[in-house]
Amino acid sequence: MNICTICGKGSVKGGKRSFLRSHYNPTASVRKHPNLQWGRLDSGARAKMCAKCLKTRSRARA
Repeated sequence: MNICTICGKGSVKGGKRSFLRSHYNPTASVRKHPNLQWGRLDSGARAKMCAKCLKTRSRARA
């Protein structure tokens, strides 16, 4: 569900290992989701697209 319909950008898993006073501190990995917004396609249908695609599409129309 968290996928851009135009570019296919999806969620990624990431995280960092932090060191605290020379001791390894394992931290949980975090899943980061794209910034999805509702937008109109050329056919007039509504679809979820990332903010970058929405911005470039609005710039191309103007």
